[in-house]
Amino acid sequence: MERYRGFALSIAREAGLLLKNRLHKAHQVDFKGEKNIVTEGDRLSEELIIARITSRYPQHDILSEESPQQTKGSDYRWIIDPLDGTTNYAHGYPVFSVSVALEIRGEVRLGVVFNPMLGEMFVAEKGRGAFLNGRRISVSQVDSLEASLLATGFPYNIRTAQNNNIKYFNRMAVSCQAVRRAGSAALDMAYVAAGRFDGFWELQLMPWDVAAGLLLIKEAGGALTELSGRPHQLSSPDIAASNGIIHQEMLAELLSA
Repeated sequence: MERYRGFALSIAREAGLLLKNRLHKAHQVDFKGEKNIVTEGDRLSEELIIARITSRYPQHDILSEESPQQTKGSDYRWIIDPLDGTTNYAHGYPVFSVSVALEIRGEVRLGVVFNPMLGEMFVAEKGRGAFLNGRRISVSQVDSLEASLLATGFPYNIRTAQNNNIKYFNRMAVSCQAVRRAGSAALDMAYVAAGRFDGFWELQLMPWDVAAGLLLIKEAGGALTELSGRPHQLSSPDIAASNGIIHQEMLAELLSA
């Protein structure tokens, strides 16, 4: 895994610095839906990452947000979000990340989330722990929901979707110390792993949003389920993540919303 780890760190850093250098330039913004946008930054970052993968590992599968899945029948699949936090990026708000994960025979074995604005590289390998810039990280020890700082996000179809997270947000906002909504699920999950957030929940996430973050939280000692309490899968439609200590309290509040 060492060569894959080094490669993933390299491409996440290269793509992140490309995005950082373009942040305050004029952006080309296209709409995939009423509020779901894509910028030239998304496309350039994705093109860079895919080009690096296909050059180094031409037989590997690739799942990325902005392009059709490349399926070659490999046991190895790279799962990429080339720019998580596109709306922030389009407005020049410096909160976004690059997420790269490697799935081997259906199991995520390596996850990287890079925040180029702070130079923070989060990385986890299955069975080997989670790290931030080379320093081991772990989830928080906050032991009550009332004292917890949580994170969440809202789906792009918030105006039309019945299950748009508003009811969950209203419930959780009065049940915990505070809720933050930064706009990058990958960063939110990395921050749970680092103990900065005590918990996180969100709906309508895709595999590229969560693949790296899932492993970071697991390797940092946290807990992951669906909002229902069922085990979380990469294809699950929603997620609840925490330091493990407050997890049942979180689920109880979410289920009662």
